[in-house]
Amino acid sequence: MDCFIGIDYSGAATATSPLKNIQAYIAYPGHPPPPVLPNTAEQRSKYWSRQQLTHWLTEQIQSRACLIGIDHGFSFPMDYFQRYQLSSWESFLADFIHHWPSHQPETTVQSLRTGNPRHGDAKQLRLCETWTSTASSIFQMDVQGSVGKATHAGLPWLYAMRRQCGEKLHFWPFDGWQPEAGKSVIAESYPSLFKRRYPRENRNADEQDAYALARWLQQSWQQGIMPHYLHPPLTEYQRSQAKLEGWILGVS
Repeated sequence: MDCFIGIDYSGAATATSPLKNIQAYIAYPGHPPPPVLPNTAEQRSKYWSRQQLTHWLTEQIQSRACLIGIDHGFSFPMDYFQRYQLSSWESFLADFIHHWPSHQPETTVQSLRTGNPRHGDAKQLRLCETWTSTASSIFQMDVQGSVGKATHAGLPWLYAMRRQCGEKLHFWPFDGWQPEAGKSVIAESYPSLFKRRYPRENRNADEQDAYALARWLQQSWQQGIMPHYLHPPLTEYQRSQAKLEGWILGVS
């Protein structure tokens, strides 16, 4: 890999709103990750919007092999797939953006919640979440620290990157547990697993989450232990479930 990117995400406001909670750090081999700021001439803010962040990530993927960790859910529980007769992650994404077009201008996740036919139980967990002690349901939106809004805001942008980057980008584990050499890889991540390993120094909580993700991805790759995390010890049935529900990179 040429670089390692950690993203702390946010589902607040609209897709074009600059958000203090969105943070990006990028690490290159042998160097600790510095923060990455948006192109202020284009965005006129020192904070990322979800739209601007997606454009930047796409540029990185087009020019080099990146390992990217983002802290929002990449999919929903199996029950959701069965209830709405969705047979693949691709069909899930297409269905989701039809009912939750949170990427559209002047649209918020909150504004789409009322009367939305596509929803889930805030107590329901995916398999990967049951393997952690603190991960919450991706349907939970009104509790501090929950990832529900970030997930509902971020999924359309995953779909956009999938269409724009094509074969250059491997969505783990949906495209397979073992990425091809030379491809960029993007994976759901959970900063709480790693953030205490690294001194916080003068970073705030969101900055520390993004920093820790980039640092952990870099170190795990350079130390040769990333294959362990790319292949969690699942049964064949669990692996087939995770190919739809997704998995959190680092949970093993």
